[in-house]
Amino acid sequence: MVSSVPVTGIVLAGGRSTRFGADKLAVHVGGRPLLHRAILAVATVSDEVIVVIGSDGARPPLPADADVRVRVVRDAVADGGPLAGLAAGLAGARGRLAILVGGDQPSLSPAVLGELLLWLGRDAAGPPLDAVALAEDGLLRPLPAALRVATSWPVAEELVRAGSRSLRGLFECLRVGTLEPERWRILDPEGASLRDIDTPDDLPGR
Repeated sequence: MVSSVPVTGIVLAGGRSTRFGADKLAVHVGGRPLLHRAILAVATVSDEVIVVIGSDGARPPLPADADVRVRVVRDAVADGGPLAGLAAGLAGARGRLAILVGGDQPSLSPAVLGELLLWLGRDAAGPPLDAVALAEDGLLRPLPAALRVATSWPVAEELVRAGSRSLRGLFECLRVGTLEPERWRILDPEGASLRDIDTPDDLPGR
C-alpha cells in the first residue's frame, strides 16, 4: 500500500464498446482479459476494487488472483456515461481516497497510480486537493486520477442529476492538482498509463 488511509480502486467498465465492435473488455491482452489488467493494476495500490458496469450490463468475470476484494456495482443512471459510473463507484466506496481508471486501459503503471495517491494525500499549504490527475501536452487527462471521496462524491452526484456525463466537467468543479510529465514520466517513460483501447487497431501489437 502507498497510502496511510483506506483506498478504493474504481474501474469504469460500463461502456458499450461501440467503436470496437465487440466487448473489448473481454479481449485478451498479454494472456488476460483487458478488464483484468486494469483491475489487477489498481489492486496493487488499493484496499478494495469496485468495477462499475452499465445498469443493464452482464456481470463480467473477475480475476481470481487479485490481492484485495473485487466487487461489482451498477450505474444508477442508464447510459449516464463515465461520470455516472464514477458516482456509482464513489457511492459504494469504503475508502477515503479513490483511484479511478478505465477498464480499457491495458498498461497502467502501479507506480504512477501510487504517485497520484501520494500527491492527493500529501500535506500542503491551503485547502486540501479534491483530486489529482496526470497532465500531458498541457492538458489534464481524466484517467487515471486520484480523488478524495468525501468531497468528490456529492459534486459528481449533483452533476449527474443535472445531466452531465463528463469527467472533465467534474474536475472543473473540484480543487485539482496535476502531475506534470517531468514528474510522472520518470515512473512511466513511455506514457503507457494514458493508453486506452477504443478500436481493434489500438490493441498492442496491431
